[in-house]
Amino acid sequence: MDRRAFAAGTFALFVAPVAAVAQPAMPTIGFVRSSPIEAVPHMVAAFRQGLKDMGYVEGQNVVIEFRSADDHYDKLPAIVAELLRRRVAVLVANSTAARLAKATTTVVPIVFATGGDPVRDNLVASFNRPGGNVTGVSFLGSDLGAKKLEVLRELVPKAKIIGVLENPNSPVTRTERMDVQTAARAVGQRVIVLKASTEQDFATVFATLVRERAGALLVTGDALFTSRQERLVALAAEHRLPTIHTERTFVEAGGLISYGASITDAYRQVGVYTGRILKGEKPADLPVVQASKFDLAINRKTAKALGLTIPQSVLLRADEVIQ
Repeated sequence: MDRRAFAAGTFALFVAPVAAVAQPAMPTIGFVRSSPIEAVPHMVAAFRQGLKDMGYVEGQNVVIEFRSADDHYDKLPAIVAELLRRRVAVLVANSTAARLAKATTTVVPIVFATGGDPVRDNLVASFNRPGGNVTGVSFLGSDLGAKKLEVLRELVPKAKIIGVLENPNSPVTRTERMDVQTAARAVGQRVIVLKASTEQDFATVFATLVRERAGALLVTGDALFTSRQERLVALAAEHRLPTIHTERTFVEAGGLISYGASITDAYRQVGVYTGRILKGEKPADLPVVQASKFDLAINRKTAKALGLTIPQSVLLRADEVIQ
């Protein structure tokens, strides 16, 4: 055999396997929510866009493992443990899942999206210096509940009783409910608090609102309510109950009015932070992003169906009016 051919063949035998081994595996992101993921495609799309802005495209140079507890919070520990066994590079989570993830690992980076105060909820040490392995985006509005109550009272000034819907399993909604109660006391507005931790509770909630002759409903911001927005909008329409929500998607689905930060923008920023961490930055060095703009959206068609005339003062403040 020609010595040069033998040498070339031998070299190829050694180089081919080495080249194959040297190809880096794509990093894996664990995306966890306490509520159904299929109900929030706008959040997932925004997250993917944020990743793309940082040069990461699912299936090309990154893998995303989506997991949901489907509102069964007791499933979250097993979900997080399973993702950690997969050696995910980053865990992305809503506030409920993030708290569980933080209690489970101090090593794997966690990027959260929360409508609450991440400092008060012990997710980070401070907004500017998160510390540890956790950072993210907060779309908390310090007076969100009070503002929603103010708008609702302008829309339905004759409502003697206003219902406030909260998820008892969520500290985020609990805080907003307390803000609403404080604001209500200051203006002499009577409110009744109703609790729902599953979709099955909604029927009881609306039956109570009817029995108590509530004139309007304020829905606090929560993953459970977002994932069941069509059901909540349908029940409000059925009972002809003026309702204010946190997310604009409720109004797009036929809800009356919403006031809150852009959840879509928040999840895009979560994608950006996830990409930065994949590039080597540490969560402790990435300040928590705070929402700075809050939008008011109104569905004029729904207002007409309810027999409501939207005050000019509200229309002038609206960022979007759906006809």
